[in-house]
Amino acid sequence: MNESFRELKERIRRLYAILEHRGASEDMAFAQALSSLDRAAKWGNRSREPTPERISLLERAESFGRRLE
Repeated sequence: MNESFRELKERIRRLYAILEHRGASEDMAFAQALSSLDRAAKWGNRSREPTPERISLLERAESFGRRLE
């Protein structure tokens, strides 16, 4: 796994911690954005840089997560 993909996975784990703390029913848009990001990351090639699609999904989920913090 390359360093960029490792960072992506760490950021996803932080978002899941926020979701776990607040609950999925608190903000469905955040839960859905995180789910989309997680599905995209599962099928990613860990030896390459994350695609622009995955980065945009991450940024979208993080923007929802910032509202909950």
